Amino acid sequence: MNYLIVSFSHKNSDIMTREKLAFNSDEKKIDFSKKVIEHENINEVMVISTCNRVEILVSVNDCEKALEHIFCELSEISSLSVEELEGRADIYEDSGAIHHIFAVASSLESIAIGETQIVGQIKDAFRFCFDHGFCSQKIARVMHHTFRCAAAVRSSTEISSTPVSISSVAVNQAKEVFGGSLAGFSTIVVGAGEMSRICAEYLVKNGVNVIIINRNLEKAKKLADELGGTTMADDFSKLSMYLNKYRVLFSATSANGYVITKDMVKEVDFERHWFDIAVPRDIEDSCKDKNIKLHTVDDLKSIASQNQAFREKQAGIAYSIIGKFTMEFYKWLQTLQVDPIIKRMRDMAKKSAQKELDRAIKKGYLPKEHKDEVEKILHQAFNTFLHKPTCNLKKIAEDPEFDTIVQSFQYLFDVNENQRKSINMYKCEYQMEQDTKKDPKIKESK
Repeated sequence: MNYLIVSFSHKNSDIMTREKLAFNSDEKKIDFSKKVIEHENINEVMVISTCNRVEILVSVNDCEKALEHIFCELSEISSLSVEELEGRADIYEDSGAIHHIFAVASSLESIAIGETQIVGQIKDAFRFCFDHGFCSQKIARVMHHTFRCAAAVRSSTEISSTPVSISSVAVNQAKEVFGGSLAGFSTIVVGAGEMSRICAEYLVKNGVNVIIINRNLEKAKKLADELGGTTMADDFSKLSMYLNKYRVLFSATSANGYVITKDMVKEVDFERHWFDIAVPRDIEDSCKDKNIKLHTVDDLKSIASQNQAFREKQAGIAYSIIGKFTMEFYKWLQTLQVDPIIKRMRDMAKKSAQKELDRAIKKGYLPKEHKDEVEKILHQAFNTFLHKPTCNLKKIAEDPEFDTIVQSFQYLFDVNENQRKSINMYKCEYQMEQDTKKDPKIKESK
């Protein structure tokens, strides 16, 4: 079994390519994932899709054959040729794949190094794929380590001491455009999802009057109420009126097509700055004119490089942590092999039997000449005793709970030192929540 990642990001693909590859609907993720795991060499798949990247993480039996299938399916959904996809993609296998996903979750691969959104986006992607049956034990193992690694990087470095995100970078860019402050401005935020929420929060903190426009008005009103201050919500049908009235607009919806088009724009006598932080883009490129300055995700890289020297120093520390976690992951995988555990149990049983047999002969409880016969009987007895546990371990080898059961065996039979401490260490909070829902007794026993 191997791990494989096919990666498209701001480092190897422009925004037009990324928006063609973006999985901006649940239906698209489900359809793609179903087709991917139909391949005989692919066991599990997880899709991560954000404004800056698309990552396809798979557990495979044959990397080359799996890769060929993935590119064909990506070509189908994106209308990009297999040749172009192959030319752009970064491919990571096994330890390289593990190291890469750890680095992505630790925000070292983001436009804004140290941003805090990515780990939450990866958790959401894992929940989605786990719930729909596209990933299970093999990818769950990686995710458990991934979240621990990201937490270790945050706690052991100052890389996120001044958290940034694309939304905050966009707000900072707008402030810079208007002389360092937006206080007193009225701005439009199109969308009511996570990116829009973060953007609106930053605007409110900067003393801005925020108008939230969303197709679902109730969702927009709820967000406005949560943010408070001078935040208000209005119906999507009024978007055209607002974008021709105010100077600053931020758009971050999950729409498949353009939300703001050329026919919605009227001539005004003031300069407007529109920040499109969605992928696929919300604002039609033809909207740009001398009075409309359009800023996209890729245009925000300059501000994201602020404090870059400080972050790069912290990134060096972070990468050493990631390297250790990658090594630890593979060492841990080796400890989960069933055969060494069975061998350990049999060796312990044999040594215990031999010790008691020698003691019985020494004390005269058993004639020495019967030693060989008794040894055979004892050997057959512990083989019979261990038969059921051995069969059960092999039977559940592919189940998500296998890792915890194996670690329990290791602790009980003293296979590894400090094994008790590591039981459940690799079981993510989400999977534990799911287990609790299935069996409330799990919660009661904790």
